[in-house]
Amino acid sequence: MTSQEMEKGFQEIWKLFAETDKKFQETDKKFKETADEIKKTAKEIQETSKENKESERRLEKLFKETDIKIGKITGKWSQFVEGLVAPAAVKLFREWGIEVSRIFQRVKAEKNGDRMEIDILAVNTEFAILIEAKSTLGTDDVNEHIERLGKFKNLFPEYASHKVLGAVAGIVIDKGSDRYAYKCGFFVIAQSGETVKILNDISFKPRTW
Repeated sequence: MTSQEMEKGFQEIWKLFAETDKKFQETDKKFKETADEIKKTAKEIQETSKENKESERRLEKLFKETDIKIGKITGKWSQFVEGLVAPAAVKLFREWGIEVSRIFQRVKAEKNGDRMEIDILAVNTEFAILIEAKSTLGTDDVNEHIERLGKFKNLFPEYASHKVLGAVAGIVIDKGSDRYAYKCGFFVIAQSGETVKILNDISFKPRTW
């Protein structure tokens, strides 16, 4: 198989992924709309009559189960993105003059009841780069990552002396989310051919936490 044939095949895979992700977004929206209706109905039942406590409990259970199903589907796509970004991280940041020596996935920490999970953690003796990977990247994901970076050194004191940087990755990026992440000081990682690349231009100055 020639490199052109491989590239064409890979692009077809990405096209299929994008179409599947779009369908998921539509399904996700329907799930959430259904969940909202369930929640609304449960509230009306509660306000209308105390005799319907059993119905309320059943609706609340259904509402929670819907949230769990949405979370499981989203999680699988996010893991797919992590699997693309993690192997490329060393090369990506080397191009920015950062020689990453170790890559960790799904790093967790807990302290005084506060918890954190990092999708991908890339480190060397000077830098610690926290990468949040999403199938679809939105501004809410960027804001959540800012909060995560603010708590990082408290939950990971072994990196207290490191310069901490942030990065977000997505196969599908909501309109304006990449620019917003850029302004927040994040590296923005997106699909390119058979791998991923950093979209930031050479004038970009990453924010340090």
